[in-house]
Amino acid sequence: MTDTPTYTLPDLIKVMAKLRDPNSGCPWDLEQNFKSIAPYTIEEAYEVADAIERNDMTNLREELGDLLLQPIYHAQMAAEDNHFTIHDVIHDITAKMIHRHPHVFGTDTAATAQDVNAIWDAKKKEEKGAQKSILDDIPRNFPALLRAHKLQKKAAKLGFEWPDITGVLDKLEEEINELREASESGQKDKIADELGDVMFVLVNYARMSGMNAEDIMRQANAKFERRFRYVENNIENLETATLDDMETQWQAAKKSEKT
Repeated sequence: MTDTPTYTLPDLIKVMAKLRDPNSGCPWDLEQNFKSIAPYTIEEAYEVADAIERNDMTNLREELGDLLLQPIYHAQMAAEDNHFTIHDVIHDITAKMIHRHPHVFGTDTAATAQDVNAIWDAKKKEEKGAQKSILDDIPRNFPALLRAHKLQKKAAKLGFEWPDITGVLDKLEEEINELREASESGQKDKIADELGDVMFVLVNYARMSGMNAEDIMRQANAKFERRFRYVENNIENLETATLDDMETQWQAAKKSEKT
């Protein structure tokens, strides 16, 4: 009997290099490029978030490994074209974290999380230099609700913000009325435009309430899935079931969650 080997980060880097070896690597891996791997990178990040949401530490360990593979994969492809290596990536992020935490690694002081945020923003601005817009560094490929949150948060830093949350609710009523008008017109483009405005205001309401609309929507999706599975499990034949039958089970599902 031999002990199971304990692999380290250098081992994983070597495995990735072997998979991409033109002479003896994996045919599938050799066909990949940055664009084809990017969706997997995003997917793995969401799977990590899902494991955290479910408080599943066993799955979280696995998903963190899958996520860790992603930067190593991208860095290997970059190294093949002499752009940079995984060691460059590790160096850069280490240097960045030291630079943006002068209250830990330097002589600055920060007593609160707000102080830390101010230091972080100042250091980030120092690194990036002048920008045409404060919104420039918000990735366009963010999930839409998350990006709306980030856009609003950035604008709020310059004072583009309602004084209090009642202004958001007033704006929401205004946008809903405009959506009603658009709906009556039957023009899909106009309806879509007004619906987007309603959703954007809802994100603002969540943000000003100290919440994140992306997280809230994930929770709402999970709740719907949980309750609809209850409906499926308690109706013998969904294809012949009426809406009333399903609504009865839906209400039963809601009641079961409250007991």
